Amino acid sequence: MIEVQEIRIDPDTRRAWRGEEEITLSRKEFDLVHKLISRAGEVVSREELMRDVWHANFWTSSKTIDVHLGWVRRKLGDDSRHPHLITTIRGKGLRFERGDVAV
Repeated sequence: MIEVQEIRIDPDTRRAWRGEEEITLSRKEFDLVHKLISRAGEVVSREELMRDVWHANFWTSSKTIDVHLGWVRRKLGDDSRHPHLITTIRGKGLRFERGDVAV
């Protein structure tokens, strides 16, 4: 089990929760959350996400990550305008925050 902030995932059963509520994630959504939450506090590059989540060594579309990230943020209850779970580090990648981000 991996738990950061109010999000908990079980990599073995591929299940996720926000607080006590179970969240249904697609396979790619789960893989994206797992990659980010397992390295909470660290910036994960878009290249690394494409390689490890989409198993691609090239950019199929620069929007692939953004689209999935939008779906994940909605499901996790993370406001894209003022995110507290997953933040975009411009020019570097994404980071799953360990605690509340000052807004």
